[in-house]
Amino acid sequence: MVKQKLVLHFPANLVEQPFIYYLIKDYDLMVNILRADINPRKEGRLFMELSGDEDKFRKALDWLQESGVKVYNLKQQITWNQERCTQCGACSVVCPSGALVLSRPDMTVRFEEEKCVVCELCLRACPARAMEALLDGDR
Repeated sequence: MVKQKLVLHFPANLVEQPFIYYLIKDYDLMVNILRADINPRKEGRLFMELSGDEDKFRKALDWLQESGVKVYNLKQQITWNQERCTQCGACSVVCPSGALVLSRPDMTVRFEEEKCVVCELCLRACPARAMEALLDGDR
């Protein structure tokens, strides 16, 4: 069983194709969409976690690339600069996945990267700019 976080870049002519449907139907993979920016007739970008049988996983990635979709590993999502953090907790209030938590009773921020879904809400909420997006697929 393989489980990997990926970024898919779709050229404008492919954004309306049902790629997720085929990944599930033809390759029997589990798809967890983390974030998507896809609009008709414009380039699209999809952040997802893909898992399933290793052989089918590799065949699916080959098929995506042959179809014209660029596939990148999502190596790092959101980073937390602990030195810059003022421990205000603003990020923890907006975090939908529980990746950012304000620990009690000491009232310190804790970041659990494996829970992060790259929604980027923390980037806008953090007044100290301690949260940064470092995405392998941004090019």
